[in-house]
Amino acid sequence: MFLWGTATASYQIEGAVAEDGRGVSIWDTFTHEPGRVRGGDTGDVACDHYHRWPEDVALMSDLGVNSYRFSIAWPRIQPDGRGEANPAGLDFYDRLTDALCEKGIAAAATLFHWDLPQALEDEGGWLNRDTSYRFAEYAAIVADRLADRIPMWITLNEPFIHMVYGYALGNHAPGRALVLDALPAAHHQLLGHGLAVRELRARGAEKVLITNNCTPVWPASADPADLAAADAYDALHNRLFNDPVLLGTYPDLSAYGVSLDCVRDGDLDLIGTRLDGIGVNYYNPTRITAPTGEGLPFEDAGITGYPTTAFGWPVVPDGLRELLVGLKARYGDALPPVYVTENGCSQPDDVGPGGTVDDQARIAYLDGHIKAVEKAGAEGVDVRGYYVWSLLDNFEWAEGYNQRFGLVHVDFATGTRTPKASYHWLAQRISQD
Repeated sequence: MFLWGTATASYQIEGAVAEDGRGVSIWDTFTHEPGRVRGGDTGDVACDHYHRWPEDVALMSDLGVNSYRFSIAWPRIQPDGRGEANPAGLDFYDRLTDALCEKGIAAAATLFHWDLPQALEDEGGWLNRDTSYRFAEYAAIVADRLADRIPMWITLNEPFIHMVYGYALGNHAPGRALVLDALPAAHHQLLGHGLAVRELRARGAEKVLITNNCTPVWPASADPADLAAADAYDALHNRLFNDPVLLGTYPDLSAYGVSLDCVRDGDLDLIGTRLDGIGVNYYNPTRITAPTGEGLPFEDAGITGYPTTAFGWPVVPDGLRELLVGLKARYGDALPPVYVTENGCSQPDDVGPGGTVDDQARIAYLDGHIKAVEKAGAEGVDVRGYYVWSLLDNFEWAEGYNQRFGLVHVDFATGTRTPKASYHWLAQRISQD
């Protein structure tokens, strides 16, 4: 059965950051530091999903999705990232899972969508190898409670993005700017993934995945320098996170003056444990040129000639087909079934006359990308699910509430939900499947 779903993340929608024993996350800390987030926005309330989740489950049911990808907030389960579970935190996800089951919506739970407990960050965060083992313990606690009802588990969401924006550039929590010295955060996230897979499987998890952010990499020209720069970017963005999971080895980064000295014997065996699927998040290709100065071995050349989202990202539906077919070509039989776990666009949505949101650009976006998935399937890629980002307009990280990705408009002053035209279009499209 093909999975039609929507996706959300805990910090972006839940709010209730100081309720029922929840601990402090790195995003709580980051958003309350002046100048970190556009407009000084925080996720303290967000969509108030923690209190309004029955309404949101009803919206999903009316939409007709058969799966819902959400993330579990580690600080709700272990306020300090270690030790005994917080019963109220587990109870919240227990209620949510039961409600999904009652509606015939299969839960797809992501264990880590960037909201690391601040107490672990104070000890080094993902730069500290010990965090990998704390993550495995957390995974075991959650699976003990929920594995009997959640058929799909995703260990990590976009470890590349979390490493780059959180540890290399400092645009996201925890706000470190270490450039290439952030690479241990890549390995320790992947090690945590491998350790968590073992714990999930031991507790009867039906399907275990990881979700990677992937991008087709386009060289700016056929010049050898641009080709080499594109290869370097592909190695760091795509292969650094896909190769160890699917092939059990890291790409050779020595040509770029980079090494992963933190890898220990046995780590890659854990990381390369066979998965039941791989999640792919796609938003756009990346065009790369040779560097003009010192520093990284590539530069983003930008993409022109395509429509753009409100974020300024190019809309290239065929890039999704290219990406999926490219994964199949590179990994062959090592590639498990693929789930497009995020795809969507931000648009400047406003509630118009009659209480409607006529987001025709989003409809065109979704239509094009769904057709790209179908084309990839016709070319032999085993694609088993498509999840729209996102169900709700939400807290969009460093952009605060400036970018709206939802199928459902949220008035952040009142919490009022208004399904957009794209919501109704997708409901009709799903009903035809």
